[in-house]
Amino acid sequence: MSAMDVPATEPVGDKGAKPKTARNIQYISWVALALMTTSSVASLRPSPTMAVYGLASIFLYIVPAIVFLLPTALVSAELASGWEGGVYKWVSEGINKPAGFLAVWCQFAMTIFYYPSLLGFVASTLAYVINPDLASSGVWTAIVIMVCYWSGVWVSSRGTSGVAGLASGGLIIGTLIPGALLVILGIAFLGQGNESAAPMTADNLIPAWAGLSSLVLIVNNFLSYSGMEMNAVHVGSLKQPGKEFPKAMFLAMGLVLLIFILPALAISWIVPAEQLSLTAGVMQAFDAVFAAFDSQWLTPILGVMLVAASLGGMLTWLAGPSRGLLLISKQEGYLPPFLQKLNKHGVQQNILVTQGLVTTLIALAYAFIPDVSSAYWIFSVITTQVYLIMYLLMFVAAVRLRRSHPDHPRGYRAPMLTGLCGVGFAASLAALLIGFVPPSQFGSGSVGVYLAVVAGGALGLGLLVPFLFYKLRKPSWKEASA
Repeated sequence: MSAMDVPATEPVGDKGAKPKTARNIQYISWVALALMTTSSVASLRPSPTMAVYGLASIFLYIVPAIVFLLPTALVSAELASGWEGGVYKWVSEGINKPAGFLAVWCQFAMTIFYYPSLLGFVASTLAYVINPDLASSGVWTAIVIMVCYWSGVWVSSRGTSGVAGLASGGLIIGTLIPGALLVILGIAFLGQGNESAAPMTADNLIPAWAGLSSLVLIVNNFLSYSGMEMNAVHVGSLKQPGKEFPKAMFLAMGLVLLIFILPALAISWIVPAEQLSLTAGVMQAFDAVFAAFDSQWLTPILGVMLVAASLGGMLTWLAGPSRGLLLISKQEGYLPPFLQKLNKHGVQQNILVTQGLVTTLIALAYAFIPDVSSAYWIFSVITTQVYLIMYLLMFVAAVRLRRSHPDHPRGYRAPMLTGLCGVGFAASLAALLIGFVPPSQFGSGSVGVYLAVVAGGALGLGLLVPFLFYKLRKPSWKEASA
């Protein structure tokens, strides 16, 4: 998830030569870029979802890393090193401007469902600090989502500086320390002679096949790996992008897989799959393992760390995608003047408030959907599907730009670009379609209701709304922002 991503340097030559610019370039090492990428992608939040699969979670993390994470990273690096302006510029140049608007809209629109799912995790985690029984309460979850989101809007609308610094601290406080502690205690838990809650034999390396619905949870991993187009803009800051960027991405992929896989395995050792909450699974595991070591007093402390990191991440991203949409809309007149207005701090407050009203309605759904885990999963799927629309457009644009502008200066050229785009496009399309199938873990609910909610959210927000904005636009919308 990123805003309009603008590289720090001008596009450089195909062989990595220095750009013809008067600006001084602050080069970074490929290791530093790998760590930056890891901090923006890795998180403990999806761990409970994959812990349901036990040892098979390794397979379910590696497959989307190969067919989605790697193509996305390499393809977006070529685009970012040749065209400034982020995904709108790439898609509008490669396809057309309406497609470019759709791409940047999807970058923004996915956050409408992303924040309720993120804050649903915060609510369940915070419940373990106050009262663990609240973790399964839809009313509690709805209240926390609304309070946290509107507090974030208030902070962001005041133009507070330095909020982005919370991201790096969040990686350490809310991901690395809790993740490492969870794995260490999980190993100690097994070392004491406790039996793993999930079987750890070679027969369990591949997920059991129970029809198409058994693969649906893998869709969540596409959202876990999304956002690589943000990191691609730093390709111009490498001295030898052609050699160093692939190394950075492979190192980042390895680190991300470790951060995703090991905590998921630790949770599967401690908490039986049938008892796992998709929102509170991390805290369930901590609570159980701390109980085994008579240290449950640590559970609230870990809960506060996870909550602080998640809220910091929310603040870091809250104004970004909407800012990108605003800049393009001012340039092209895609949004009505009301949504283009800035407050006295220069922040797009009207967009944030409008987004907040929709987020509030989504939050209330938690209060009416009996199972909090089901609500969390539905919103995660909608988020992923809306975002995947943008990636489909990006892969198509990359192939067309390589063919229509073969000599355009690029700091980095992705190897076998057409093949990478083909794999990435096919994987993204498959994940989007599979998301419409109810997962086997939620087979007790109504298939029709599930399909209606997911299709209405993903297609309505991802396609219908931007189509209406584009069709109903007026010349005065562009003039108002001139």
